[in-house]
Amino acid sequence: MDQLKERPKEQPKELPKELPKELPKEPPKEQLKDHPQEQPKWHYVPQRVFFEEEALAYPLGQQIVALCRELGLPTRQIPSHNRVTGLPGDTPNQKYAQAKKTLVVGVKRDLRFPTCRPSADYQFPLMTSCPGHCEYCYLQTTLGQRPYLRVYVNVEEMLDQAAKYIEKNAPEVTTFEVASSGDPLSVEHLTGSLFKTIEFFGSQELGRLRFVTKFTGVEPLLNARHNGHTRFRFSLNSERVVRDFEHRTPPVAERIAAAAQVARAGYPLGFIIAPIMVYPGWEEDYLRLFDQLKKELASIQPLSPPVTFELIQHRFTARAKKVILERFPESRLDMDEEKRKFKYGKYGMGKYVYPDETAKGMKDLLQTALLERFPDAEVEYFT
Repeated sequence: MDQLKERPKEQPKELPKELPKELPKEPPKEQLKDHPQEQPKWHYVPQRVFFEEEALAYPLGQQIVALCRELGLPTRQIPSHNRVTGLPGDTPNQKYAQAKKTLVVGVKRDLRFPTCRPSADYQFPLMTSCPGHCEYCYLQTTLGQRPYLRVYVNVEEMLDQAAKYIEKNAPEVTTFEVASSGDPLSVEHLTGSLFKTIEFFGSQELGRLRFVTKFTGVEPLLNARHNGHTRFRFSLNSERVVRDFEHRTPPVAERIAAAAQVARAGYPLGFIIAPIMVYPGWEEDYLRLFDQLKKELASIQPLSPPVTFELIQHRFTARAKKVILERFPESRLDMDEEKRKFKYGKYGMGKYVYPDETAKGMKDLLQTALLERFPDAEVEYFT
């Protein structure tokens, strides 16, 4: 640990010229189309970027400033990454869509990592939100009125803090979840932060990293020195759920193909099947998904270490339903409280889940089907 504390920090170069306080006009689309970062279909390119002043003192902040200038993206300086105003849009739907086109670059000041059960011991949030427009996402409510994408530039400070957590918990292994509040792979081509984090945990005997993604830009991470310490997980669902509710995300086939690339690179591999939904023909759709996954991964068997699965049924809260219907007024999500069971949580709060009999049938069917196709797999939990 002493070596980690003494490792040299990246020093910022000369600070860029001060950013304007107001946004200029949006750049013409032709300015963006020829940029190499724009070529991959699912690479996120924001329409506007806001910077905290302090973020400009970090190398990553300056890197993103330079990229914005290369792309011709409008930029603005703001006092806090927690307060972003002036986004276009009149309705909740329009404001949500514009927020998703906005990247905010800031400094993470609170370096206390919350717990992250059942996925990991602690959260390790490199960023928040993602470019996807998934109607059911729990971030609809946890991010509230701040669904814009936000990345943190003080990655070295966060890694130093993770080292302290690992040291404190020794000799036990400490696990961190880097995708608890967003999808870091979706902005990796802009930040490089995930690569740096993976290599850091690759050097930690007692540290492990986990993250999940719906996106497919895995190429920058395939040569990272992960040493088997990062479990790379993909979020999958039936074709119908992806088509109807996971807007602006890669299709299932592309996610599975990316998972095969990751497995060939030696990463421990996992899948989150979520949210599992009941609708006419749902059983056949999920079994078809598992068959598709088995076929793609067949040439890489046996997977070492064994693949993991996490199964999560669809749930919603009263507040989530209200926000979802404001942002997606034509949503076809099944949020009929009369068909659900209310499950109490902390402080008297709770959520609507499937009735016990439905949930048990779901768990039994899917767990059995997965273990038939992947006998060495571990189904970590169903919730």
